[in-house]
Amino acid sequence: MNENDILVVTTNDVPGYEVVQVYGEVFGVLARSRNLLSTIGAGLNSIIGGEISAYTKLLSDSRIEATERMKKAAAEKGANAVLAMRFDTSEMGNQMNEVAAYGTAVTIRPIQNR
Repeated sequence: MNENDILVVTTNDVPGYEVVQVYGEVFGVLARSRNLLSTIGAGLNSIIGGEISAYTKLLSDSRIEATERMKKAAAEKGANAVLAMRFDTSEMGNQMNEVAAYGTAVTIRPIQNR
């Protein structure tokens, strides 16, 4: 299974599908440091207010990368879906952001009409 073929949902099930195998928790973690210019810009922007676009982009890119890593981990286990996906974020030492995407790797298949 290719990680591009992994279905990721935040729900505990997928309507019209049944879970036929559970592989357990999978995750993708990413730690990124902030660059000096965005840190200075954020400091100035926090004084006058408003969105800090450099941080918004950093967090968005980090979530995408963490999700891709999680999907790769699911594919390596043989799963074709990740259920109950969540994000967790934290700041480390005022210089780095950590983003984790995690969920339950499963194999699902369409429910057969009987």
